[in-house]
Amino acid sequence: MSRIQTSFTRLLGIRTPVVAAPMGGASTARLALEATRGGGFGFTAAGYGDAQKLREDLSVARAMLPVETRQGLPIGVGFLGWQLDEQASAIDMLRTVRNSEVKAVWFAFGKDLARWIHCVRELDLQADDGRRTLIFAQVTSLEEALTAVHEWKVDVLVAQGIESGGHGNGSAPSTFTLVSSILSAMPPSGPPVLAAGGLANGTHAAAYLTLGCAGAVFGTRFLLTPESLYTDAQRQALISAGPSSTVRTMAFDQARGTLGWPEGIDGRAIRNRTVHDVESGVDMQEVKEKFQEAVKGGDLTRMLVWAGEGVHLMRDIKGAKVLVEEIHSEIAHALESAGLLVQRD
Repeated sequence: MSRIQTSFTRLLGIRTPVVAAPMGGASTARLALEATRGGGFGFTAAGYGDAQKLREDLSVARAMLPVETRQGLPIGVGFLGWQLDEQASAIDMLRTVRNSEVKAVWFAFGKDLARWIHCVRELDLQADDGRRTLIFAQVTSLEEALTAVHEWKVDVLVAQGIESGGHGNGSAPSTFTLVSSILSAMPPSGPPVLAAGGLANGTHAAAYLTLGCAGAVFGTRFLLTPESLYTDAQRQALISAGPSSTVRTMAFDQARGTLGWPEGIDGRAIRNRTVHDVESGVDMQEVKEKFQEAVKGGDLTRMLVWAGEGVHLMRDIKGAKVLVEEIHSEIAHALESAGLLVQRD
């Protein structure tokens, strides 16, 4: 396998600038580790769980490592800032991550992310073992990016555009526009910037690398792996999706009762009857009851399937390790082909 060199791959010591995003209810430590084994870097998601559940998830990944390499865990853990704000066990969860020796943490969607970033830095100092946990901050505007760089001193910026699946800022610009504005404002010594939102293959990632990004984040594409928690029915819904199948909505959060998200945050998913009912003004209690029945029965006409705008370009299911290797090959081919466009006199 060839190596693609960027500031991001050098920072993490990996072969390819491909990241498997943390996705609540879908990502696992096993998925994350397989993505890392493929040469990229994978995240699991703390989601709505507690410290014990997180420990159990991370222990699965650790058990997959050879005994001689179990000192560090070459994956990351993603946290929702607003969930940490509400959890009495938030510090315990961050301590669990530090004690598990994961390589990185990812923070998104919080009113006070600086608090949790500071907490991670303090836990590093208290451990006094020379290890420094890398901090990824997900941003959806130039203003957020500048705060993350100059005030929070994060190690990696994840620029999430409006095309992204799952939760995001409903007023965010496109990934291309957001990345362009951030890159133009970054100092030479700034952290690596990763593009996130709507990416479906290595050709997309290569385009962002030529723009100046140091890496690319894939979310929906990793839902189509056997390591994700998505059901076969949900994966089939992704494979069957068309270019106009997704919608940004709060319908599923209303149906699930997950309404603690910061102002302006909604989610992109496959449009179905749940969305139609909410938009049509159907009584919310009825919507919730039908949604719960759909979850129990696997009814895709009402249940939730998060997906980004690039979903219509995804047509197969394969293991996370193989997927990273495939994306890497596509990136390398696209970059090599782009180089042929330059003719020197």
